[in-house]
Amino acid sequence: MEKSFGLQFYLRKSKYDKDGEVAIYMRITVNGGSCEISTKRRCTTSNWNTNVGRVGGRTEFARSLNSELDLFQRKVYEKRKFLIDNDHEVSASNIKILMQGGELHQHKYMLMEIFKHHNQQMKELVGREYAPGTHERYTTSYKHTLSFLQWKYNVADIDINQLNFEFITEYEFWLKSTRKCDHNSTMKYLSNFRKIVNRSIRNGWLQRDPFLGFKMTKREVERIALTEFELQALASKQFPTERLSIVRDIFLFSCYSGLAYADVKKLKRSEIVIGIDGEKWLMSKRQKTDIAARIPLLPSAMSIVNRYANNPQCIMEGRVLPVLSNQKMNAYLKEIADLCEISKKLTYHIARHTFATTVTLSNGVPIETVSKMLGHRNLKTTQHYARILDIKISEDMKELRKKFL
Repeated sequence: MEKSFGLQFYLRKSKYDKDGEVAIYMRITVNGGSCEISTKRRCTTSNWNTNVGRVGGRTEFARSLNSELDLFQRKVYEKRKFLIDNDHEVSASNIKILMQGGELHQHKYMLMEIFKHHNQQMKELVGREYAPGTHERYTTSYKHTLSFLQWKYNVADIDINQLNFEFITEYEFWLKSTRKCDHNSTMKYLSNFRKIVNRSIRNGWLQRDPFLGFKMTKREVERIALTEFELQALASKQFPTERLSIVRDIFLFSCYSGLAYADVKKLKRSEIVIGIDGEKWLMSKRQKTDIAARIPLLPSAMSIVNRYANNPQCIMEGRVLPVLSNQKMNAYLKEIADLCEISKKLTYHIARHTFATTVTLSNGVPIETVSKMLGHRNLKTTQHYARILDIKISEDMKELRKKFL
């Protein structure tokens, strides 16, 4: 980025100036770096005005030579503008190359190379600065970006300076149309991509922000949770196969503890301890955010934990529950929903929503406490759950109803 720019004409004396005329040179200075260019013009020292860097007097010779020097100066500013417009480094040496008819050989910073390097650095910091899930999301975002480049431009990489507003809007369209991503998922992928863009801007590799003017707003999503009736139906149902019973139990454990799938899967027996109140607590860290989860376990949750105390897989791995893959869990939950006559599309993440609403907020647990147990970074995230509680609205309106009787 150019911070200072200067241009000066001066006489450069040498031993060959026997005829009394001295060569006129032009010195260009950019950010402290300078270079000299010969104008191939000459002038006597007596006719030269050092203060203004021009030939003194009003003679025809003075007007003609000064006009040529003015032309040199205009060309320098034209070359400077060319460098700016084409996202090249504005330097004295680059201007000299252009003034002498040469071509610039500037290093190109390639988008996917930058993205790959970012992800490699992130991978090295997994477990210290980043959660594994964060690295996984950026890996997926890298693959999406590569697929988009191949789809749109039939290339595997692109100069970072070719990014513009059109690129971003076309990428958004591709994510929504070809990849079938919903609006909020699209915004998440673009947010990951924007981090790569911002890094390039801060490093001086990219001069213009292609996201300028692009709106990254997310849409409000309705969070589905099981009602108390549906929760009871799920807990009391007798299933024909053991695999469905196991999946139901693991799902219910999250309904009663608020843990996400990844946190239940990695939950160790050693992470269930005696808390400050003498009761059993769950003390772990959320994989997604690396924030400590400190949750007093409800009797229903402990009942499920005890049910698998002698499970061979749990004993061998030191885990609390024999959790299957997320794909299998969600496939079996769909089957469970049909058997329990639950019309909602049952996915594992609904368990976390159920804990936040039906199990805690609906039963008067303060939202600040719920936020802490869920491992949210701020209360605003938890407040999304409070919006869907019809029972809470009903309780708040009871006193007002009495006044209108």
